Amino acid sequence: MTTPFTVIRDTTPASAITRGAAVALGNFDGVHLGHRAVISAAVDMARKRGAPAYAVTFEPHPRSFFSPNTPQFKLTELNDKLRLLAGTGLDGAVVMTFDAKRAGTTAQDFINHDLIERLGVSGISVGFDFHFGKGRTGSPALLAAEGPKLGIEVHIQNHIDADGRAVSSTAIRNALGQGQIGEANMLLGYPWFISGEVIHGEKRGRDLGYPTANIRLDPACGLRHGIYAVRAGIGDRRIGGVASFGRRPTFDNGAPLLEVFLFDFKGDLYGQRPDVAFIGFIRDELKFDGIDALVRQMDDDSAKARAMLAAAPDAFPNLGIVTD
Repeated sequence: MTTPFTVIRDTTPASAITRGAAVALGNFDGVHLGHRAVISAAVDMARKRGAPAYAVTFEPHPRSFFSPNTPQFKLTELNDKLRLLAGTGLDGAVVMTFDAKRAGTTAQDFINHDLIERLGVSGISVGFDFHFGKGRTGSPALLAAEGPKLGIEVHIQNHIDADGRAVSSTAIRNALGQGQIGEANMLLGYPWFISGEVIHGEKRGRDLGYPTANIRLDPACGLRHGIYAVRAGIGDRRIGGVASFGRRPTFDNGAPLLEVFLFDFKGDLYGQRPDVAFIGFIRDELKFDGIDALVRQMDDDSAKARAMLAAAPDAFPNLGIVTD
């Protein structure tokens, strides 16, 4: 029987929180390979104690709070982040609201009140570059100094490399912005994905022989506009396809939209929320002089997408089930 993944929020009564947990502390945008090393250390601590292991994260991301008018390209929306965390072996996540009160909490108060008094943690795992508390004065060094006084084990995770590249959320965002899907996925440790509701579009694809599932992404999404090989998760099914993300310059040059054509699929997806994992970048978005040229290019894109997918047959993120 699978243990439920517990989500603890600010409104969760302290009496309902299991004491003695080991926690991984961070923002965890993307839940990439570096984050997973921090999480793995927390899980190891917890298993030795027979205690639960939680991720402690913040919503919204502190950058969004401090710069509300600056678009923030998030690798994962909260629910998708929780699903990724649920697939790592953690027992749950503590989602702390990042607001003015949280921003004004000193690092010492965060340790004493939030981690010790409220959560009753017995171990903390944190990345080498994570800072917290008012003015970002909290650091791994502070946790390491305070841990022995409080009877808490502290693990500080050094930076993680993948194929000689330092793993970071910033590096992954940059790779996605350049259409370097292979590099982004290498740093993540799984194919980058989005989930979103399928909405009604102009139905042009249906007339062209390529009916698409249309998904509106966050306006701050920094993914390079272009054509991609993708794999969609619909329930327990994994279905390959080809997707366009961009403004449709041949037709209306409108707001960016993700349009996904699934191979060998028939069905109505309107209102559903498939997961769409990006496997490879095929080409930039182009403007065509006529429909015939566009369809020929779509045929070629589909063939290239099938070849990319055949070379990555099992690639899909490991997502747990979150009941919140």
